[in-house]
Amino acid sequence: MRANAIGYCAMPLVKSTAIVLRSRKWGDADRIVTCYARSLGKIRGVARGARRQKSRFGAALEPFTVCRLDLFEKPGDSLFRISHVDVTTSFQSLREDLGLMDSAARMVNVVAAITPDGDPDPLLFDTLERGLSSLHQSKDPAYTALLFQIRLLGLTGFRPQTDHCVACGKVQLTGGPQFSPVAGGLVCLVCAARQRVRCLPLSPGSLAFLQQAVRLAPELVTRLRASGQVRSEIEAAIEGYVTVVAGKRLPPVDFLSSARSV
Repeated sequence: MRANAIGYCAMPLVKSTAIVLRSRKWGDADRIVTCYARSLGKIRGVARGARRQKSRFGAALEPFTVCRLDLFEKPGDSLFRISHVDVTTSFQSLREDLGLMDSAARMVNVVAAITPDGDPDPLLFDTLERGLSSLHQSKDPAYTALLFQIRLLGLTGFRPQTDHCVACGKVQLTGGPQFSPVAGGLVCLVCAARQRVRCLPLSPGSLAFLQQAVRLAPELVTRLRASGQVRSEIEAAIEGYVTVVAGKRLPPVDFLSSARSV
């Protein structure tokens, strides 16, 4: 025990504010927790004994929680050891309503899928925290999550190209614009026929919406409104593009119930 205690204390202590993205069972009583930390970026840590009934962590490591973490970092090991957690904002209501939970899950899943490990971006952290907070006041959480995804794509360098054909460079797109998730933006009809994945046609209203969404400052994007055909087309385009950027289809909302199971 003495040797273990000395080794544990010898590891550097790191403190950071973080948002819990997801957690999974590990071993008999532990959890592996994925967080986006303001000063560290996306990290993973092990919470020893977190699944025990009288765990000191309690519900502090639930998805969406904003917390202050005490971490021990072992040189050469990408997995931190979580020693202490102080909850800043629990966002408990996001886990109690299926609609809110689905939208919040979409937000944290996108962050988990398209951000690299250990690459901090305080603006991204603040955007995610504000996004989760905005769900409480939103009358349409799914639309709020859609706008968040568009903002996040811009922040992470994956902003969709909407000014010209990304394949041939043509500016004037006759015959109706097509969105290519694989190419990451608009393509002309000729280039659309050459894409290995089916492109998505965009109506003039959808194109105008997407062009405004990628150009506006993040705090102004929420002023945009979309319904009917425009919303359906934008949702399909962003869903397809996020899947390509992430390299996989994002997990469904039920990942939360499995994360909470003991």
